[in-house]
Amino acid sequence: MSRQIHLGLFMLGTGNHVAGWRMPGAHDSFQNLQQCIEVARIAERGKFDLLFAGDGYGAQPSQHPSYTVRLDPVPMFAAIATATTHIGLGATASTTYNDPYTIARSFASLDHISNGRAGWNAVTTAHRASGQHFGRQHPDHEKRYEIAAEFIAVVKELWDCWDDDAIQANHETGVYIDWSKVHPLNHHGAHFDVEGVLNIGRSPQGHPIVLQAGGSDAGQELAAATADVVFSAVQEFDGAQRAYASLKQRVVRRGRSPDEVCVLPGVMPIVAETDAKAMALLNQLQSFVDSSVASEMLYARLNIHATAENLDKPLPDDMPLPDGGHTFARNMIAKARRENLTMRDLYNLVAAARGHLVVCGSPKTIADTFEKWFTEGAADGFNILPPYFPGGLSDFVDMVVPELQTRGLFRKEYSGTTLRDHFGLARPAPKRAGSPTSSAA
Repeated sequence: MSRQIHLGLFMLGTGNHVAGWRMPGAHDSFQNLQQCIEVARIAERGKFDLLFAGDGYGAQPSQHPSYTVRLDPVPMFAAIATATTHIGLGATASTTYNDPYTIARSFASLDHISNGRAGWNAVTTAHRASGQHFGRQHPDHEKRYEIAAEFIAVVKELWDCWDDDAIQANHETGVYIDWSKVHPLNHHGAHFDVEGVLNIGRSPQGHPIVLQAGGSDAGQELAAATADVVFSAVQEFDGAQRAYASLKQRVVRRGRSPDEVCVLPGVMPIVAETDAKAMALLNQLQSFVDSSVASEMLYARLNIHATAENLDKPLPDDMPLPDGGHTFARNMIAKARRENLTMRDLYNLVAAARGHLVVCGSPKTIADTFEKWFTEGAADGFNILPPYFPGGLSDFVDMVVPELQTRGLFRKEYSGTTLRDHFGLARPAPKRAGSPTSSAA
């Protein structure tokens, strides 16, 4: 089969648009499991590769509604796993405010519960305020990525503690576990000391796939070394092409095939029967935006307030980057300077899709954009951010997916059962643990 587009779904219960929950008939909670299951089933009907749920700590007025109140993604996806059969389940967990043993066990459990559909979005947690919830000093950017590199290495080593056939459960011999096929970890590194065996057998995928979204140099290096799928925030084709090529080159320098890492830019599709109707839909969504909320989101992202005095002015010449989200901030600042955007333009962009690309138009218009990015080296697929649920997703599944299928760009049926199958990734053989190890980059 020729190369085809991969599709992820960014799940935010109130919609990815900050005011999407105000659309007639839209979901207005990210704490309603039945609504989450409904979204998952629509995406599975559309043959999406995976569902993706971000996560973070804290509840702040400047955050998107679904960032402020939401279910923990791992138990949420464990429940969704029982209501779906094929779609992958990519949950977020922090390497800064967790420990490797707990994360290894949690995602191995999700992989068993889902029969091989689990993915771990390994994040370093950008927001400095997160530290106060744990009584810790929030590490700086470089330190967080140093910790993350060792953290991910240890998690993978824990997943490799068990051979596939270590659990015998032989009724005749009475042997339940063949301990010669179990390999305790003895890790002593710069940040973690972990000994012993993970108390869950090898998962269906060997390793749940690893997802990442870091766009800084440190984030890209970590992704090149450890990730299977990389999410990106880009605003225009040329920049996406450069970012795509840069990451693939880093992957090769790490001794991996570029095909081992799938790059999915985030895209908010505003889709209707015609371009004009789609633009009217976008305008309706934007009319719901509370400017004070958009301004606070802009401050959280770019470290600058939109005020009545500067709302229709360009960005100031010198803008300090926030501690987290460096790539997002750089991309948005570059776009603003390139296109001479005002503060009002910027906060509308942030409100619409939190800085991700917005593609507005008919199914043909959206498919044309996807095909260009996919065939000309800017993406391996897309992480879809419907502006509201369930209608924004249903419209995409019912209108855009058939257009992509007609062009031979997207599957009509799942060809496998695991998340690795969907992305064409090999199942890793266990690497032998048990000898002293140190942090891996």
